Amino acid sequence: MVEPFPFVDVSGTPFERGRQHGQAVPKRVKRSIELYGGQLGDLGYDAAAKSRLIGEFAREIEAFGAHYIEEMRGIADGAGVTLEDVIMINARTEVIAKAKLEKNKPVAAEEELDDGCTGAIILPERSASGELIHGQNWDWKAECAETAIVLRVRRDDGPDFLTFVEAGGLARCGMNAAGISITANYLESERDFTQAGVPLALIRRKVLEQGHFAFAIKAVATTPKACSNNMMLSTVAGFGIDFECAPDAAFPLYPEDGLIVHANHWVGQVALTKITDTGIPRVPESFYRDWRVRKLLNEAGRKLTVDDLKQAFFDDFLTPHSVCRPPRLNDTGNLSATVSMVIMQPAKGTMEVAPLPALNRIFTRYSLTDEPMTLAQAAE
Repeated sequence: MVEPFPFVDVSGTPFERGRQHGQAVPKRVKRSIELYGGQLGDLGYDAAAKSRLIGEFAREIEAFGAHYIEEMRGIADGAGVTLEDVIMINARTEVIAKAKLEKNKPVAAEEELDDGCTGAIILPERSASGELIHGQNWDWKAECAETAIVLRVRRDDGPDFLTFVEAGGLARCGMNAAGISITANYLESERDFTQAGVPLALIRRKVLEQGHFAFAIKAVATTPKACSNNMMLSTVAGFGIDFECAPDAAFPLYPEDGLIVHANHWVGQVALTKITDTGIPRVPESFYRDWRVRKLLNEAGRKLTVDDLKQAFFDDFLTPHSVCRPPRLNDTGNLSATVSMVIMQPAKGTMEVAPLPALNRIFTRYSLTDEPMTLAQAAE
């Protein structure tokens, strides 16, 4: 029996929200810190060097939004950990990369070779209900089934939102009460870590705070980043767009026949004339993962349901290097898996999440307004 992800409901000031978050899941916050914090020690960073390094990112985050640091301070207070460690959770990719650069180590971290994802947006014209559907498989460290949560943030200064996120983090994928949804996928290019930028988690959080889709696009397309990333945005009004982002550029991809599907390789022809895809050695199966999801959706018919998207994401073609990945040791001895399947229906304000879907087909439905509900097991 795979346990569902804990539901954490917070409200109040940024600090109060953070403290409620930390108090609700302190063990999971500490487990997040264990997963990532030890890497700095392994690279030879003592306490002073670690403080200096993370302090650089704290200043970058505070310039982007001081309330983010306040919320992190609250998480640290509630969970009984240091602010530095919470910042580390929220900027893990960028912090480790900067540390490796300082130590003249290869930036493409061996222990992070399996951060893959497959995402999809079904526009209303292809949806049986006439409502947009947005979802993703998140492939990462299997241990994150022990750290992730679903966080509901009730705000006085903008739309409430739901996010699936590692405990201690401010956002990963999610949707808000204004009908804006976001998922993201790993990408890599030769431009990565050649400039400073806002940590990716904070850009995703910024998207979820927006009341209008135009400003969600602005957050993704114009915010400087330290590394590449693919970000898929949708609105309940019936539109979706995908941005393949280099640190200093964002290349849009539009829906084709009412669908957007993306994995972990660059596909935009304009982007491919300007950047070099350096991530292929880490995610070679990406080339057929997005093809499989698109193929299965098209074979399911013109009018698609949530169950159709789930079945596409459960695909085990060429397992274990498949759309739905069972836990397995990668080449460096780390346990990798599809940690979660997340399906969002913004018109209903609901997010269905299954932990370790290669082993478990039971979803929990989380809501912007209601309490979580366990759903019947998905069909084989």
